[in-house]
Amino acid sequence: MLEFSGLQLVVLSFLVFLAGVLDSLAGGGGLITLPAYLAVGLPPGLVLGTNKCASSIGTVASVVRYFRTLSLDRGVAVPMVVAALVGSAAGSGLALLLDPKWIRPLMLGVLPFVAYSVLSKHHFGLEDRSAELAPGALRARALGVALPVGAYDGFFGPGTGTFLALGFARFCRFDLMHATGYAKAVNLASNVAALVSFLLAGRVHVALGVWMGLVSVGGHLVGSHLGLKRGAAAIRPAIALICAGLFLKIAVDLVRG
Repeated sequence: MLEFSGLQLVVLSFLVFLAGVLDSLAGGGGLITLPAYLAVGLPPGLVLGTNKCASSIGTVASVVRYFRTLSLDRGVAVPMVVAALVGSAAGSGLALLLDPKWIRPLMLGVLPFVAYSVLSKHHFGLEDRSAELAPGALRARALGVALPVGAYDGFFGPGTGTFLALGFARFCRFDLMHATGYAKAVNLASNVAALVSFLLAGRVHVALGVWMGLVSVGGHLVGSHLGLKRGAAAIRPAIALICAGLFLKIAVDLVRG
């Protein structure tokens, strides 16, 4: 049976809380939590599943807060979720046939462009203009974002929540608060689907995952509060930070081979 010292749990709790704040704003919390779980001695085979457990519990908090505060349209959210799950399944199947490593150099070119676009366009995501689209057109655009990003999630994964929020803001004309709320709903569904698979395979440290999930709830509540209070002013720099973190991670992975 795995045992963790009090200091390890305190440090891990702090990092999971911090990741929850960041994840509720822009996604990418795994950039913090995955290395943290490894650092405290959790076996690699349990890291992904335990992280999914904690992040799923935490994401529930931000989804509930975004939906209640912004009155998000379930008629738009449900098709997004279904499309993302279908895309994720397709992407996972593709990953069995192709080596996902080929996408890394492509991401190194895309991420700086994404970060620059978000930071340089000061009006981006400030205003919700989704009402300009007919309901059918809005749903079609939402599906057009969720399906390919879901496939990316199944095939490669990092930054999925960030790309969902940016896609919903750009193509569905949501402000970044609404876009992030919808992205969190899609993320939650994909996390739960993955968590079920990990649980069935016995790849989750349930006690640690649930405890860190409760810690993550605190982080998600703080982060979603910041996102709802400050809007794009809080979300845009968080997205740029995640893009920078992903860029560094992928670059290091490429160097290591």
